Amino acid sequence: MFGVSVANAQPRAENYRSEGAPMLQGITYKTWAISPGVGPEAAFERGTRAVLAEGFVNVNAGKRLGTLTAQQETSGSGRSQTLRVVVGKSGKGSRIDAVFMVQGGQAALSMSDNLCRIVDAVVG
Repeated sequence: MFGVSVANAQPRAENYRSEGAPMLQGITYKTWAISPGVGPEAAFERGTRAVLAEGFVNVNAGKRLGTLTAQQETSGSGRSQTLRVVVGKSGKGSRIDAVFMVQGGQAALSMSDNLCRIVDAVVG
C-alpha cells in the first residue's frame, strides 16, 4: 500500500507538520514513520495501546482497515478533539500515520511530543 523512500528514514519529529492558525481556525497536526521490522497487525496493536496510554477516550479500532479514531478534550472547554491513526503495510514492515485535529478556538500544547510518542510506540 505505501512505498518506502529515503524520506522514510527520518525521525518522527522531522516528519511532524502542523497546518492552520492557532485560535483562528482548526489546526491539524501530523506525523508518520516507517517500521521495517514490525508487521501491520503488530503495529496496529501497539498503536492501539499507545493511544489508550496517552489518555484518549472513545477509541474506535477498525483492525481490518488499520484505522484508529479517538477523542481527547484539550482545553477545558468540553469540546473533544479527534485523533486518527492509520497503519498499513510498507515493504516487509508497516507505516503509521497519526493526525490530531483541533477545532477553531482551541489549543493543544506539545502535540509534536504526543504524536511522536504514539508513532514511536509502534516503531519500537
